Amino acid sequence: MSTKRPDLRLIGKDSDHDAVEQLALLAELIQEFASSLNLDETLQTAIERFMAYMDAEAASIFLLENKDRELVCYKCVGPVDIAGLRLNVAEGIVGKCVREQACQMVRDVRRSRDFSGTIDHSSGFSTRSLLCAPLSVRGECIGVLELVNKRSGDGLFDPQDQTLVRVLASAAALAIHNARMADSLVEHERLRREFELAREIQRKLLPVPHETRFPVAGVNFPAYEVSGDFYDFFRLPDGRIYFNLADVSGKGMNAALLMAQTSSLLRCLARDYTDPGKLLARVNQALCETASRGMFVTIVSGYIEPQGRLICFSNAGHQPPLQRHCDGGFAEIPAGAPPLGVDPETEFPMSELSLMDGSLYLFTDGVTESLTAEHKPLDVSGLIELIESGTALESSEQLENIVAEIRRPGTRQRDDITMMLISSRCHQLSKKLFQQRFSAQPECLQDVRAKVNAAAIQAGCSAKVAAQIVLAVDEACTNIMQHADQGDYAGEILLEMHNNDEELICVLKDWAAPLDPSQIQPRALDELRPGGLGTHFINELMDNWIFDEAPQGCGNCLTLRKHIA
Repeated sequence: MSTKRPDLRLIGKDSDHDAVEQLALLAELIQEFASSLNLDETLQTAIERFMAYMDAEAASIFLLENKDRELVCYKCVGPVDIAGLRLNVAEGIVGKCVREQACQMVRDVRRSRDFSGTIDHSSGFSTRSLLCAPLSVRGECIGVLELVNKRSGDGLFDPQDQTLVRVLASAAALAIHNARMADSLVEHERLRREFELAREIQRKLLPVPHETRFPVAGVNFPAYEVSGDFYDFFRLPDGRIYFNLADVSGKGMNAALLMAQTSSLLRCLARDYTDPGKLLARVNQALCETASRGMFVTIVSGYIEPQGRLICFSNAGHQPPLQRHCDGGFAEIPAGAPPLGVDPETEFPMSELSLMDGSLYLFTDGVTESLTAEHKPLDVSGLIELIESGTALESSEQLENIVAEIRRPGTRQRDDITMMLISSRCHQLSKKLFQQRFSAQPECLQDVRAKVNAAAIQAGCSAKVAAQIVLAVDEACTNIMQHADQGDYAGEILLEMHNNDEELICVLKDWAAPLDPSQIQPRALDELRPGGLGTHFINELMDNWIFDEAPQGCGNCLTLRKHIA
């Protein structure tokens, strides 16, 4: 089969080629347009082929821009380069072609009131005849094909040319549309990959699930590729657990970036504060300096004391946390301050609550605003019903069941869903290895040391770690005997040992006069007196220790912690 192309210049009014050959040539042009997915290449190919096909002196392709108010010359061929020329769609013959979405043929521009000779005057080019056809796809005009001055004959376009240019314009419009669609698909794929990467980064910002006995559990299910919700929790060196749950205003990448910034600030600064209100004030100042106009963060942020019963927290404009009391009653705890990122001078008051044997539920509005099977908002009352149906479950399982009901099949998730459960029961689930009450006398320590060693080995500690725990407990007991009440303590000591799968916890209580915590901190080595090395040993041997507020009726309480692994 011959691959020789017909001479385009032979096609015209007076051509001897029949309609079949003309159609074959048009098919070739359409195939060339369809094979190009690059918009610039498509336009350049189209304009060159059209000028040759129609035997014109010049040709241009104008595309609509600026909300379809302007026509911009993207490609042109001929003696004058008008690429980049902008025309008001309300003016000129090209604009009329768009407005009426119909071919415009002006055989003699001197007799047309719509023709503007501005370009001719500035370039020296002489326009005699114009032929314009709208570039339309599915009834939508995207631009105009313009041909100037026919070379053959009398130099004027005729009705047959008008018929042919409609076909060419239709082919060009489809080619341009396909090229734009290809660009759009490439851009869409690029954005999809970027969103996937952003989602992966967000997942890594969420805390790693802990063992079942950890007092905090959380879940996050984004409505879209990235989430504006976040939560976090982690144990601090002094035994406290820091937690937060937040919702960033808005959607999409802007909200995700603000989420990442806020989460990173909180994780970095939480170790330096004991008052959650002061922590939020510091983060709020940073966000007010950098957050985009109108964006803010609602958040509940706080600390859980080592015993797991006392929580101090601050609520900045977030949904009221829901406290479930040990008797089954519920109470909402309203916010005490506006969101972060609004006013850099905002103060955030701290609240305290005792969980006793209850739980605290934190959640975003994606939970309470989700729709029930009856297409009504779940609201707080509906959430309470879901909570009540799963109180016997472990914390993580309970949250998963609640979210499964909210995201049941056939339900469209309209917002991010994020929940956190803080449960005092998780502390009760920790295994008590032993408890012993003994006289504060040195001769009792031998039996205590043996039981501590056996309990540590039972919990999974190595012999070396068990020996370190024994020495730390021995030093702590000796300090109680030597220093309590500024003299020999003749009372009793209560020792409890717990194992929560992650660490071994030793709690020592006595009934001596309460001590000033500042007096039991390690002194500088050059200030030590005989018998004053106990706290230094404990510092070296244990991961952390804290002098807790003693329960009512008790004098002092010391908690020692050591990771089992």
